[in-house]
Amino acid sequence: MATLLPPPTKRQRTDATEKARQQQDVESVPADLGSIRVQFFDQATGSATGPAVSVPVADASVKNLETLLNTLQGNDDDERVPYRFTYQSDDKDNQTVDILADLYHSLLKPGLKTTEDTVPLYFTPQAVFRVKAVSRCSASIAGHGEAILATSFSPVSSSTMVSGSGDSTARVWDCETGTPMHTLKGHTSWVLAVSYSPNGAMIATGSMDNTVRIWEAKKGQALGGPLKGHTKWITSLAWEPYHLQQSGAPRLASASKDSTIRIWDVVSRRIDTVLSGHKGSVTCVRWGGTGKIYTASHDRTIKVWNATNGSLLQTLSAHAHRVNHLALSTDFALRTAYHDHTGKVPQEESEKVTAAKKRFEQAATVNNKIVEKLVSASDDFTMYLWEPESSNKPIARLLGHQKEVNHVTFSPDMAYIASAGFDNHVKLWNGRDGKFITTLRGHVGAVYQCCFSADSRLLVSSSKDTTLKVWNVRTGKLSIDLPGHRDEVFAVDWSPDGQKVGSGGKDKAIRIWRH
Repeated sequence: MATLLPPPTKRQRTDATEKARQQQDVESVPADLGSIRVQFFDQATGSATGPAVSVPVADASVKNLETLLNTLQGNDDDERVPYRFTYQSDDKDNQTVDILADLYHSLLKPGLKTTEDTVPLYFTPQAVFRVKAVSRCSASIAGHGEAILATSFSPVSSSTMVSGSGDSTARVWDCETGTPMHTLKGHTSWVLAVSYSPNGAMIATGSMDNTVRIWEAKKGQALGGPLKGHTKWITSLAWEPYHLQQSGAPRLASASKDSTIRIWDVVSRRIDTVLSGHKGSVTCVRWGGTGKIYTASHDRTIKVWNATNGSLLQTLSAHAHRVNHLALSTDFALRTAYHDHTGKVPQEESEKVTAAKKRFEQAATVNNKIVEKLVSASDDFTMYLWEPESSNKPIARLLGHQKEVNHVTFSPDMAYIASAGFDNHVKLWNGRDGKFITTLRGHVGAVYQCCFSADSRLLVSSSKDTTLKVWNVRTGKLSIDLPGHRDEVFAVDWSPDGQKVGSGGKDKAIRIWRH
């Protein structure tokens, strides 16, 4: 059933007219403005690339700046890298401006710069590869006996995916052939959380039966019995980042409705540490690349813990209601460890650790500093953007949702944050300062989850209205509508290699989507 949209409201029509007018403006840059001097700086290191260069204002578009920077770096035509440019003012506001179309509309027209100045432009490379929008359902796979509550692709490739269901099982699917590979049996109640280890070798599942189970991913066999200790159900799981693991002994954090977080030594199958301090159900756990664990709870707080000794480092209090979800700016790099878009995997264990560490540091380095940002979503209709390393006060309060915010995620390039809410909307925000960018309108039911493509250019969302929708992040427009599910779609994931999207929900069927 395709989704029929209601006719646009007066406000939407006004917004559309205004947007169209702005887009017409963008097309016309006055030709008589002369030239402007530009100097490029690397966002990660802060060091200059080449001398200041004079560019005619009429030609100072992002595309031409990109060509100029590639030339300064000596890149051949086939090595050209796409870049994103920002301008950082040095006044007391320390304002950061994204150069969206050209220098004239971003800086000169608003009066932030004049043509006499030298403009420092900070650049960050965008993903070199492009992900195509998924456009068709390649498989609808039955097998689960109840609603599907969680889905996750392997970090290794898009050919395998795991799902957790209300039928007390998790299942591993072959996404190439559209067939079930393994049924992971052992839990005695709903499987609420599923997660692949960063090297793709193991799967962790958390259930309403208060236990966590570990499975061998390729064969689908249980690795020992259940991990027992929690007194209420498991809500969220997080693996220790690959570059922090003690050789061959990964740890796993589980969050529970019993207000605690437990860190398990997966090999010896023992509790390593219990993190207790929350006064309500713990809804989400994230394990950061600098050795900190972040947890969100119904007690309205977010806590930051030292993963080594389990000590509480700080409590972030700002939300007025329960906190539902957390995302780290480095989530994608941590999830994929040493796997990248080339598909080449290092042979030696030490090389794998080095590659995973390098990918994390590249993702997290801003001005020669490792920065891990955190965003929290709450029932108080708001989100907060944090940089816990430097302050226990939020960087920004993200306002705009009209109802509870369900789910939040960072784009792999950390430039965007997407949030999904019960108000039927997905919203896009600037990942650096939390400024609102746009609302993605189209769903006619609550939006449960959203997930970026690996190149950060597309976003997929799943909704109560039975559809998935793929959005173009740059334009904020609907790229493709994906009807097909027969009921609410609770879970969605985009494979880390960008090839496929997997979704599941109330109709008990897993659907695999590809371009």
